[in-house]
Amino acid sequence: MPSGPSSVPTVHAAPAIRTAPSLTDLEQRVLDYMVLYLRAHTYQPSIREIGHHFGIRSTKTVSELLQSLAEKGVVERDPSRSRGIRIVGLDLNARTVSLPCFRDLEEAADGVRVGNSARRVSLDRQLVNRSGGFVVRAPRGRLAGAGIDEGDFVVVQPVRAEELADGEIVVAAVGSAADYYRFEKRGSRISLRSVGGERAPADETAGPGQTVILGRVSALYRRIGPLPLAMQAAAH
Repeated sequence: MPSGPSSVPTVHAAPAIRTAPSLTDLEQRVLDYMVLYLRAHTYQPSIREIGHHFGIRSTKTVSELLQSLAEKGVVERDPSRSRGIRIVGLDLNARTVSLPCFRDLEEAADGVRVGNSARRVSLDRQLVNRSGGFVVRAPRGRLAGAGIDEGDFVVVQPVRAEELADGEIVVAAVGSAADYYRFEKRGSRISLRSVGGERAPADETAGPGQTVILGRVSALYRRIGPLPLAMQAAAH
């Protein structure tokens, strides 16, 4: 990504912006229960056990919850097995979370779409406060205004629009291209302004729903010295 000051900010009005699917409160509680159950028993709870724990009588409702988790990429289901659920990226070490790691946003956008990455990193749970998201290497110059240098690894986590505060840095996909933006909120108006760089303005003709916020930049990891991705930093 080229560096340098941006002369023309990219602005998107509220109707064209949406956030990538994140977990509802109930989905997050179900996922947390499944993780705790797996650590205690080494196998997943059944649909009936999940329903009993949360006071849900309908197995169909529980199945729909699990399907929603699968569609959001946090679990994988095997319909042929009664406990056929695998939590994606789960690290059984209770103190860490495993996230996919990418070289740049282009690779990250492709990886998020297909739900796959050749590299993963394990991070302290204090840096990752919810399921999902990814780690990506910061580009040269683009995020310097936020104190983020080239080669730093930034943690991008899913977020709901109502949770975002004015001025936060987000990763958003406008059409097929992902980039870094400042989230701006003025009353009921929401817009995204490009962060640094001399790139041509993102497509402002994108229709409603064509701009998707993939997540918020929530933390960074900085290593003193080079860290080649080929070495699979903290991978497992």
